[in-house]
Amino acid sequence: QVQLVESGGGLVQAGGSLRLSCTVSGRTVSSFAMGWFRQAPGKEREFVAAFSRVTGNTYYTDSVKGRFTVSRDNAKNTVYLQMNSLKPEDTAVYYCAAEQGNGRLTTTPAYDYWGQGTQVTVSS
Repeated sequence: QVQLVESGGGLVQAGGSLRLSCTVSGRTVSSFAMGWFRQAPGKEREFVAAFSRVTGNTYYTDSVKGRFTVSRDNAKNTVYLQMNSLKPEDTAVYYCAAEQGNGRLTTTPAYDYWGQGTQVTVSS
């Protein structure tokens, strides 16, 4: 049984940094493409970043390019989202997700497994 557990969320002032972690159990993280999504109150879940399973390429939504970095540590079976220069509009519940096929990594239906989410709050 595959499980994803996020951690690292919290409250931070604008301009600060957080690092989110997503640890995979039940299978190796390298067998998945991994994505990060976020959902703010009253809004739909949106794509943030992804790490390709095969190529190791990374993808980001425009609003986080240059500020967020997604990475993978195979030895720890964990994927990370380093978030720098945080803004109040980054406030949301952040979810990691695992995709085992060849779907579009920017879309929620492509993913097969989801974590429970971790809250990130950025104060102004």
